[in-house]
Amino acid sequence: MDTAPPRPPPADAVPGLASIQALAAADMAAVDALIRRRLASDVVLVNQVAEHIVGAGGKRLRPMLLLLAAAALGKRGATPGDGVGADAHQLAAVVEFIHTSTLLHDDVVDESDLRRGRSTANALFGNAASVLVGDFLYSRSFQMMVELDRMEVMRVLADTTNRIAEGEVLQLLHVRNPDTDEAAYLRVIERKTAVLFAAATRLGALLAGADAATCDALHDYGLALGHAFQIADDVLDYAADEAALGKHLGDDLAEGKATLPLIHAMARADGATRALLRHALEEGDTEAMPEVQAAIAAAGSLAYSLERARDYARAAERALDGLAPNAAVAALRGLARYAVDRDR
Repeated sequence: MDTAPPRPPPADAVPGLASIQALAAADMAAVDALIRRRLASDVVLVNQVAEHIVGAGGKRLRPMLLLLAAAALGKRGATPGDGVGADAHQLAAVVEFIHTSTLLHDDVVDESDLRRGRSTANALFGNAASVLVGDFLYSRSFQMMVELDRMEVMRVLADTTNRIAEGEVLQLLHVRNPDTDEAAYLRVIERKTAVLFAAATRLGALLAGADAATCDALHDYGLALGHAFQIADDVLDYAADEAALGKHLGDDLAEGKATLPLIHAMARADGATRALLRHALEEGDTEAMPEVQAAIAAAGSLAYSLERARDYARAAERALDGLAPNAAVAALRGLARYAVDRDR
């Protein structure tokens, strides 16, 4: 009988989310501790609102991407047990603060009352407090960024936050607009979601001292992953279990957001069905959700949208092809697959 211990998986085996999180756990613990320290303010309401949204947890996907990108390219901290290093931890916290600030602003603009299964900050503390604490988190992220005193890092993050702001405005221009097409939708999600994924992975490569071509490859990976993640997220808004999703099913419709499943269905529906879909979007009519979901199903729009997400996920994996295999590269591949194979 063979009693030899099981062999560890090869470095290029593609792990699931739990294994990826375990791989990054020590570094993520350092990032979470830093986030808590740098949230501190002598203004009580800042602490209350920031703690509410940061304390909600979540997968912390964007900071984890930065850490994994750095590890994939061989970055190590200055001392044993330091993981990928304090500078990477600091930038990962910066990325999370930027993301969190956009959530606070988004929920105000969208008038959302539920996120990750909990009441939103604006529902609990009001719109003014949410917007201003979002501004605090933006400014705190820039304080932390400047402390690293690296012009290229500052340029990446300054350009990224500007693009995110453009995306917010661009999305606003398309609210309740049934003539939004797939190209316009993709322009919005590139700026609103994908650019921060791309910044995270590019920054990880920069911190690892990678050459320009490798930094570009990691940027391309993050950009494609962000598209895949957002398209899959938009599919879930019409197809997921509400309890698992952590928000109201049909929120996108209620907020007048023309996402890919609805765009695809409207382009293929007959005249009467198209009129129903247009009206539902223009009015944010969630009572029409059963009819909307039926039209989306009849047009094959969920399958189409998921295949577009998988196209982007495959592009993300291709961007990694030039990297030497290791556990962190495999984790990045695993995240590309996870992005489109999840229920929340």
